[in-house]
Amino acid sequence: QVQLVESGGGLVQPGGSLRLSCLASGFIFSRSDMRWYRQAPGKERELVAGITVTGAANIHAKSVNGRFTISRDNAKNTVWLQMNNLKPEDTAMYYCQVVLYDVSWDIDREYWGQGTQVTVSS
Repeated sequence: QVQLVESGGGLVQPGGSLRLSCLASGFIFSRSDMRWYRQAPGKERELVAGITVTGAANIHAKSVNGRFTISRDNAKNTVWLQMNNLKPEDTAMYYCQVVLYDVSWDIDREYWGQGTQVTVSS
């Protein structure tokens, strides 16, 4: 079955850095675009960044542009989110996501990891 396992979150001071990892299994990782989302308490889930199968990266959240970088290693079935110069407003649960086509039902299905908490506070 599809599994996405995030890790790397934690408590960090403003200005600090974290590197989130998402280890994928159960599907052909090298043929799937991957995304990072985040959700802060009381707010809607927000698309942070995405990366295509060829490694083309897109930062979707304007507030993190220039500070966050998304990357992947298809040999390791892993996608990362490097977060630098973290700010208190980056505090959220961060989720890895993939959308896969279900040929049996002719629909796209979203799969999510359990999330990893990032807290930015002094």
